[in-house]
Amino acid sequence: MDLSRLSTDLLFVALITVANGAPWLLGRCFGVDQARPVDAGLRFADGRPLLGPSKTWRGLAAAMIATPIFALLMGWPVWLGLAVGGAAMIGDLLASFLKRRLGLASSTSAPGLDQIPEALLPVLVATFWLDLDWFDLGLVVWIFLIGHLLVTHLIPRLLRSDSY
Repeated sequence: MDLSRLSTDLLFVALITVANGAPWLLGRCFGVDQARPVDAGLRFADGRPLLGPSKTWRGLAAAMIATPIFALLMGWPVWLGLAVGGAAMIGDLLASFLKRRLGLASSTSAPGLDQIPEALLPVLVATFWLDLDWFDLGLVVWIFLIGHLLVTHLIPRLLRSDSY
């Protein structure tokens, strides 16, 4: 793999991270109590919430605003940022839907399920625009998965550790 392709892959991981991180960051700053859930509190046929209260319109808007801006800053077209942000949010909503069907509460961690749709759908959408191949696709998803797991699981545990 040449360095320019690796650079594109890493920049794309950063773009996906912005798409998935913007809603989280906004939620941390303002909370989700006042935000309107995307599913409006609806329940699926199984009686469980459709998506859950942590999937909000405000979070979707954050991703759809932050991702095109970041794409533009990287020299990529705004429409690519919109497509990636939208695909990442569809992946996030899909993961939430599946987690509710599995009986997992909102904001419950599900390693793999929390990361793969959020990375796979955007990279599939961008494959043709960025001339990505199957190796790039796998690498981007793998880097996002490992990075997300490190940031959300391992690092907080290390910071809480008494072994400084």
